[in-house]
Amino acid sequence: MEPVRAARDTSPSPTLVRFHGDLPVVAGGRCQWLEDAGPRSVKDAVEAAGAPHTEVGNVLVDGAEAGFTTRLAGGEVVDVHPPSPGEASPLWPAPPRPPRFVADVHLGTLARRLRLLGFDAWYRNDAVDTELAAIAARDARILVSRDRGLLKRRSVVHGYCPRSDEPEEQALELARRYGLAVQATPMTRCVRCNGVLEAASRHQVADAVPARSFEAFDTFARCTACGHVVWPGSHLEALAGFLRRFAATGRSTAGLTATIGPD
Repeated sequence: MEPVRAARDTSPSPTLVRFHGDLPVVAGGRCQWLEDAGPRSVKDAVEAAGAPHTEVGNVLVDGAEAGFTTRLAGGEVVDVHPPSPGEASPLWPAPPRPPRFVADVHLGTLARRLRLLGFDAWYRNDAVDTELAAIAARDARILVSRDRGLLKRRSVVHGYCPRSDEPEEQALELARRYGLAVQATPMTRCVRCNGVLEAASRHQVADAVPARSFEAFDTFARCTACGHVVWPGSHLEALAGFLRRFAATGRSTAGLTATIGPD
């Protein structure tokens, strides 16, 4: 009678995923073993370990550069790095310059901060995930969302998951990630609708501005989309600290400091 032979274990060895910089974006540790890592793609392994592909700048598999479609058999060491601030990732085409954004339904205040700084920020408080992903892909926009599942969609090329709960801190995170300070053009977009502002004379806005503000200011602008009129006022004074912190994230601050005035 033939002796019974023990079945050989053919399951893949676990793969080690090591995160660097500010990755991953979820709690769970910077070093994670994936028991069922192979066969699967690098993208699937990285996202299973906690980082959406949009957060990744470059990947090394056993010390060699790898792409998202690189296949893992199991037993590899995968090092995951975030993008260098303001630089394109070798895994992605460069984001649009100046950057255009689309913010999910929970980030309305952040969208208004971006518009205040002159950035095109699409936002609607009833937009669904499929619409947000489609707009990001169609218009080459950076999708900003704290929904990691949304950022993992294959159609989303550029995306960011804010770490902070505070809108101003979220804006500063984006400034550091995408080098926004040197690209800002404050007071050129309507914070209400995202339309473009154009200069307006006192005569043109006389009926749309409260008498006290009309007497106090000489500079006015009107939104070319919704007609909303804006002028320098107390709202800018309240945001002066944020604007200076934003300016400090980049080397060129002339446009911002001219807008908010000296200390």
